[in-house]
Amino acid sequence: MRKTILFAIVAGTFLVTSCASKKDLVNCQNENRELTSNYQDAKEKLAAANARVSSLEDQLAQQKKDYAALQKNLSQSLSNASSNNVNISKLVDQINESNQYIRHLVEVKSKSDSLNMVLTNNLTRSLSKEELKEVDVQVLKGVVYISLADNMLYKSGSYEISDRAEETLSKIAKIITDYKDYDVLIEGNTDNVPVNTAAASMKNIRNNWDLSALRASSVVQYLIDHFNVAPKRLTAGGRGEFNPLVSNDTAVGRQRNRRTQIIITPKLDQFMDLIDKAPEDSNK
Repeated sequence: MRKTILFAIVAGTFLVTSCASKKDLVNCQNENRELTSNYQDAKEKLAAANARVSSLEDQLAQQKKDYAALQKNLSQSLSNASSNNVNISKLVDQINESNQYIRHLVEVKSKSDSLNMVLTNNLTRSLSKEELKEVDVQVLKGVVYISLADNMLYKSGSYEISDRAEETLSKIAKIITDYKDYDVLIEGNTDNVPVNTAAASMKNIRNNWDLSALRASSVVQYLIDHFNVAPKRLTAGGRGEFNPLVSNDTAVGRQRNRRTQIIITPKLDQFMDLIDKAPEDSNK
């Protein structure tokens, strides 16, 4: 009986113990699966995190390269800007110098034009109404032109100066003498009618070239001999029939073309000196 009871107790204890161990095993297995799953998730997350870190490191490296390139470009741009500023500054200085020189040239031209107008006005006021009918005074392109009709200036069919031209030439000589900084060109012009070489007054004159040059020379000589105009300021030249004012087809046209011009110009060397002067010197 005792053996039976003892066996029953041992068997019951074994059953109870066996049931408890099996339950724990199941729990352990479940816990193990959960841990394994969690580990796998953590492993995957770690791999993803590592991949993200690697990507960020690559991006950071690229950003550093881009930053270095930007710094280099910025430095180059600053250097170019500095160089450009210097070039712009030089260009501005050159423009200012050019503007100053242009103003200087305008002042020189204005001064020359003013002197020409004064000269022209003085001569015009000195001439009588009758003289003004045969004397034309103009300023063209900075040059004073005094045009004298040949029928007033010369004896008929000749290159000798007429008596009635003396008073007019005396007034012109005074202007020439008063304005010493001017040179004077005496220029003879004819119409296209051939010279009458048979006339006694035209002896040794071959054509209108000769006649125009001789008439200009006669005026030069007259200014020197009668009014003491400095010879070095005078130049004589003839242009024959090849510088007409109008057509030679009419008597009126031919009369206008037969003329002697006294051309008064600033002395070229002095005028060029004025132009060549630095602007700052011209204002002193």
